[in-house]
Amino acid sequence: MTATGEDHVTARGGPWWWARRRSAVFDVSLAVVSALECALEGIPFARDAGIPVAAGVVFGLLAGSVLLVRRRWPIAVVLVSIAITPAEMGFVMGVVGLYTLAAAELPRRIIGSLAGMSLVGTLIVTFVKTQQDMSRGDLEIGDWFVPFAAITMSLGFTAPPVLLGLYVGARRRLMESLRERADSLERELQLLAERAEERAEWARNEERTRIAREMHDVVAHRVSLMVVHAAALQAVARKDPEKAVKNAALVGDMGRQALTELREMLGVLRSGGGERRESASPVPLAAVGVAAAAAAAASRAADDEGPCLAEIDELVGQSAAAGMVVALSVEGDVRSYAPLVEQTAYRVVQEALTNVHKHAAGAKTYVRLAHRVSEIAMQVENEPPEEAASSARLPSGGNGLVGMRERVSALGGVFVSGPTDAGGFRVSAVIPAS
Repeated sequence: MTATGEDHVTARGGPWWWARRRSAVFDVSLAVVSALECALEGIPFARDAGIPVAAGVVFGLLAGSVLLVRRRWPIAVVLVSIAITPAEMGFVMGVVGLYTLAAAELPRRIIGSLAGMSLVGTLIVTFVKTQQDMSRGDLEIGDWFVPFAAITMSLGFTAPPVLLGLYVGARRRLMESLRERADSLERELQLLAERAEERAEWARNEERTRIAREMHDVVAHRVSLMVVHAAALQAVARKDPEKAVKNAALVGDMGRQALTELREMLGVLRSGGGERRESASPVPLAAVGVAAAAAAAASRAADDEGPCLAEIDELVGQSAAAGMVVALSVEGDVRSYAPLVEQTAYRVVQEALTNVHKHAAGAKTYVRLAHRVSEIAMQVENEPPEEAASSARLPSGGNGLVGMRERVSALGGVFVSGPTDAGGFRVSAVIPAS
């Protein structure tokens, strides 16, 4: 991960206000050079001012050493350089101070004002110094040279460091902006990756729920019928051998159908097992969309191969063969629906009949289907079981009604279940046709 601007500010490795040790060493070196320069220039200044040479040298050393704080207080450095300009000292400090001032994060009006003051100060000092030299006869050039030299020297000492400082400051701000944008983009990518992982986890949970629901519907119904037939077989094995043989054949058919459906579902799971194992390591974000599309396609293919409403008669017949007194009634014009709608309607009826086998063995049951204009409605209602009726004592996990509700709600339908006033139980569902 790249380092942000804040990281650069807080991750200091140098003393005091310096961010790095090499910056401190560089500023100390500049301050030493500036102090030596000002000390040397303080000798002629002391002679011209009529003060002791030692005082001029000390003054130069103190003034030149101000460059040490150029990063912390660039304005102070420039002001000191302007102040000692009449003494004709502080060339290094003036140039470096103007550069540091222009490169710093300061308002442009302050930079322009101080640069203008330095320009004017240098212009006046150079003009006076050149005029004095010409009056003493040190320079024998025309009068035009005095303003020319003053303007040239002042611009030469002021414009280059200011322009260079502005360029370096703008480039530094640009780099920090690009770094911040890169960090922001990286954080957004990490957030997208986390959200993609959350969506993938949600999709996995949904797929587990769907598989568990399918397994429950398939296994619970088939095995419930097998247990009912086995109980009947046990009851009539000695009294009615022919009926016992018939029940045994039904048990075998139910077992084979359950195994076939289980093999189909496990085959789908195994086909994606290799991909899941390979995807245990981190994958690119683009692979998430591909995997999601493949999973959706596989889910749609599995839904297309599911049961349909045309098999309701066979489903009711299986329950009747198991000893249930069940009546099927169909209202409206029979037509085909989307595969997922038909599969959901079939599973609702299937699970409702399974619950009757589990909890109300021997009770008379009514299965009603209603084909309406924009929806299909189904209802499975059983009467209270007879007290003398034999119960197969089938275990219940309590997931049947939950699974039915989830199926119907996923399609935007309405699911209602509960006991009736007569002591039975009713399951009703309405599913939109499209």
